[in-house]
Amino acid sequence: MRKGIILLLVFAFQKNYSQELFVVSDPASNVPANTLSVRLSQSLFKEEFVSGYNYHLMPEVTYGLNKNLMFRASAFVSNRSNKLVTEGGSFYTKYRFYSTDDLNSHFRLAAFGRYSLNNADIHQEQIEIMGHNTGFETGFVATKLIKKVAISSSVSFEKAFDNKPNYPFPDGLGDNATNYTLSFGKLMYPKKYTSFKQTNINLMVEFVGQTINEDGKSYLDVVPAIQFIINSQARIDLAYRQELVSSMLRTAPNGFYFNLEYNFFNAFNK
Repeated sequence: MRKGIILLLVFAFQKNYSQELFVVSDPASNVPANTLSVRLSQSLFKEEFVSGYNYHLMPEVTYGLNKNLMFRASAFVSNRSNKLVTEGGSFYTKYRFYSTDDLNSHFRLAAFGRYSLNNADIHQEQIEIMGHNTGFETGFVATKLIKKVAISSSVSFEKAFDNKPNYPFPDGLGDNATNYTLSFGKLMYPKKYTSFKQTNINLMVEFVGQTINEDGKSYLDVVPAIQFIINSQARIDLAYRQELVSSMLRTAPNGFYFNLEYNFFNAFNK
């Protein structure tokens, strides 16, 4: 009986939330309560001013404490030193404070925050605490699901500090920024659910931007992606990020994402 209830909850999670699992941004929905999610995020971006590619590897562990609160820990590994080096990590939390549910739709609002440590050199005007800068980010995200379509948008404040011990933040650069995202996801397959073991195929597109608050420099990127949800537990993302407009220095704005994720439902028996 207990196993049947768990499988029913997994099936509901797959049916209602899979198209909200965006590649670059986080929706207002959380991972299910008592679920442990393990993700291996990878990116390969082409360098603008030197030959070669910038590779980042980010292992992440996420835990849903309850339906409203989740936590995530990440590590940052990069090849900027011509070999894979661990450069830092981050801690992220998100609290869903508003939720409405209808028969074929729902709406969520959440607040989130992240603090990161990084010891790499500071090499661009863009502020990015996910793999480049020491600092913090805090903001809000709203997500609306209507049948098979999810729409999500966020706004946040991001602040960069010195990358200790060797790289103080440059005096000539703005150290804080406003970030904004707009994401669309649609469940393309299956057309009709018959089993929680069915593979989901989602198509999505995300717009990701930033404005440096001190000088007004900004960028806007587009990120189209395809996503596979397998057996309601495993997830595969493949995406490409392309700069649309930019007035700031960015050393590697364009490239690919390849993410692997696995969810352990009912991770800790109570």
